[in-house]
Amino acid sequence: MTGALAYAILGQLGRDRRADDSLSFTGGGDPVFVTPWRIAEAGSAALGAVGLAISDLWRLRTGKPQAVTIDRHAAAASLRSNTYVLQNGEKPVSWDPLAGHYPTRDNRVMFLHTNHPHHRAGALRIAGAGAETREALAAAVALWDGLAIEAAIADGNCVGGLVRSRDEWNAHPHGIAVAGLPLIDIVKIGEAPQRPLPKGDRPLSGVRAFDLTRVLAGPTSGRVLAENGADVLHVAAPHLPYQTEILMDTGHGKRCTWIDLREPAGVETMTALLREADVFTQGYRPGTLAARGFSPERVAELRPGIVCVSICAYGHAGPWADRRGFDSIVQNVTGLSATQGTLAKPRNLPVQALDYIAGYLGALGAMIGLARRIEQGGSWLVRVSLVQVAHWLASLGTVEAGDGLAELSEPELARYLMESDGPFGRLRHLKPVVQLSDTQPFYTRPPEPLGSSPARWA
Repeated sequence: MTGALAYAILGQLGRDRRADDSLSFTGGGDPVFVTPWRIAEAGSAALGAVGLAISDLWRLRTGKPQAVTIDRHAAAASLRSNTYVLQNGEKPVSWDPLAGHYPTRDNRVMFLHTNHPHHRAGALRIAGAGAETREALAAAVALWDGLAIEAAIADGNCVGGLVRSRDEWNAHPHGIAVAGLPLIDIVKIGEAPQRPLPKGDRPLSGVRAFDLTRVLAGPTSGRVLAENGADVLHVAAPHLPYQTEILMDTGHGKRCTWIDLREPAGVETMTALLREADVFTQGYRPGTLAARGFSPERVAELRPGIVCVSICAYGHAGPWADRRGFDSIVQNVTGLSATQGTLAKPRNLPVQALDYIAGYLGALGAMIGLARRIEQGGSWLVRVSLVQVAHWLASLGTVEAGDGLAELSEPELARYLMESDGPFGRLRHLKPVVQLSDTQPFYTRPPEPLGSSPARWA
């Protein structure tokens, strides 16, 4: 089933099975962890598709494909990659104590995301909490009806979602809209001549990837490109909040720089960098960057032949397309958390499958776009979202969760871990999951703090 799923993903991007493909999977299937959702199957299929896309680029470079192998347990572990990070032997704190589930007046449950300071402050203010404590927030939320506080949080540019059942979500206007979308798509957005890959000894050697993303999904996409040789420049703005501990998971192989698009100099810098980029990945809501002059079509005019990748929470169609969201929120509104627990007592999945799989798919789309540029020419736009991944994951059905593990055994987990030294100190983290016969993925540099590198290509 896993291989068929990988080819189904590739088929949505127009890539059919080839006679010289070699894709294999090792390790047991679901449940790996304690969840009814087929996370190992889903993660392995997405990574298998990534591996074949890497093989395709290697074939275009050398005329020779590569054998791809995915360990299902490693793939499942990768969907909570950030939880395995140790910094100098200590686990970084990455979850605000106020984030979580809160009962409402009408016996529903609201999930609030408070990991960013402005979202935390906004949730407290909108709910009407009298103090910055979980007890005060719970008392305030309990005075609201569920739909009312969900709307108030969204209207206040904060992040939260009402827990729904799968049936409720499937009947919701946005659930219906998303059901009509593929898991991932690629569309041509401009004309450009065919362009070969730069010379190099790795699949993505010489490829310049502009990574304008935050949190997990987008940065994960850039990490996959970096581990296969791309020059990835991760761009952030000094005034926007960022969880530094997430960089210790997603920042491997990248350089990090500051660009402030509120300033003309920042716009000029980004414009100049995009004129020399091969991939532009952005993780903001639809229309956000277009309003600043960087729509996919405009970027394609700046750099004919570029591959633009858009990763967002709720997709590019439907009434919630411009709504803020994170993996945990999308889990709750789409019914994944209610299935993990119950509607009255929901539980989030033990992995952030939506974030990481969306990141893998973003990298996959970028590589498919690069292959198209080589063979057909043109500029391309790839679109994927957390909610589209949620729909796909749900479509795979469920298993009996009781046989799952709270954690992999120490000997098994040790096979998937590595250590590296850098600006953050001694880091323990997961190795790349995709195994290739000729060009094993690896990181050329450890993660670095935001703004550590100049805003220029290597």
